[in-house]
Amino acid sequence: MALTVADIQDPIAAEMTLFEQKFRNQMKSDVRLLDHIMSYIVKRKGKQLRPMFVFLMAGVCGTIAEATYRGASLIELLHTATLVHDDVVDDSNYRRGFFSINALWKNKIAVLVGDYLLSRGLLLSVDNGDFELLQLVSTAVREISEGELLQIEKARRLDITEPVYYEIIRQKTASLIAACCAVGARSVGSSAEQVEQARLFGEKVGIAFQIKDDLFDYGTAEVGKPLGIDIKEKKMTLPLIYALNNAGFFDRRRIINLVKNESENPRKVDEVITFVKQSGGIEYATEAMNQYVTEAQQLLNAFPDSRYRQSLHQLVQYTIDRSK
Repeated sequence: MALTVADIQDPIAAEMTLFEQKFRNQMKSDVRLLDHIMSYIVKRKGKQLRPMFVFLMAGVCGTIAEATYRGASLIELLHTATLVHDDVVDDSNYRRGFFSINALWKNKIAVLVGDYLLSRGLLLSVDNGDFELLQLVSTAVREISEGELLQIEKARRLDITEPVYYEIIRQKTASLIAACCAVGARSVGSSAEQVEQARLFGEKVGIAFQIKDDLFDYGTAEVGKPLGIDIKEKKMTLPLIYALNNAGFFDRRRIINLVKNESENPRKVDEVITFVKQSGGIEYATEAMNQYVTEAQQLLNAFPDSRYRQSLHQLVQYTIDRSK
C-alpha cells in the first residue's frame, strides 16, 4: 500500500500540530482585511512538505527546538510571500485549485500582502536573533528570483542547454528544499559541515522533484496540471531539451518553431509531446530524476539511523512517486 503524508509525518505528528498553531498565530493582524486574507491563506495550505523537511532533518541531526519552529515558520512566510507575488507576475487566478489572492482582492492588495508576509518572516528572525536561519532562507529567496529571471530570459530565445536547465531548477525549486533541510540542521546546533550536507541532500531532492513535475507535462500521471502547459509557456524542460539535442537539423528547427510560434494551438502542442515521447525524452528525464534520488539517499545515509531518517527516506520517495 502506498505511503500517505500522515504515515511519513508520524515521528513529527505532535510537532506539526503545534507548528500549525504557532504559524496561525504569526499570521494574525490587527487590520481586519489583512487578518481575513491571512485566514484564507492558512486554510488553503497544501501538504506542508516544506515544514516536514525542516522538522525531520532537525530530528535527524538533534533534538527539535524552539528555533526549529521559527525556522519552519520563516520558510513558510517567505515562500508564501513569493507565491503571492508570483501569481501577480503570472496574472494567475488560481493556486492549488483555489482562487489566488490577486484574483479575489486584486493586484495592489496582493503585492502588499506579499510584502507583509516578507516583513513578518524577517521580524520573526531578527527579534529572536536567528540570523543564520535568516541568511539560509534569504539566500534561497534570492536564488528563486534569479532562477525565474534566467528562465524568462532563456524562454525568449529557446536556447536552453542541459547545464542551464539544471541551474534554473536548482535556483527556482531546489534552493528552497535545500534551505528547509539546512534550516532544520542549523536549528538544532549542527556543525557547518552537517548543515552543508543537509543542504546538499535537499538540493538533490529538489532537482528530482522538479524533473518529476516536468514529466507531468507529458501525461506521465493523472494530474490536475493541464497537459502541455510548459510547452504553451515556452518553458524548455529536460524531456524536450534531450529530444531536441538528439534530433536532426530539420526536426529540431520544426519543433523549435512550433514551441516559439504555435504553442497556443492544441494540435501543435500534441505534435511536440509526441516528438518528445518518440525521441526517448521521457525515459532520459526519468533516469536523471532517479539518479538524483539515489545521490540524495546516499547523502542521507551518512546521518545516524533513526525514525526521522527513515521518514525522510520515505518523504523523498513520496516526492517522486506522487501523481500530482
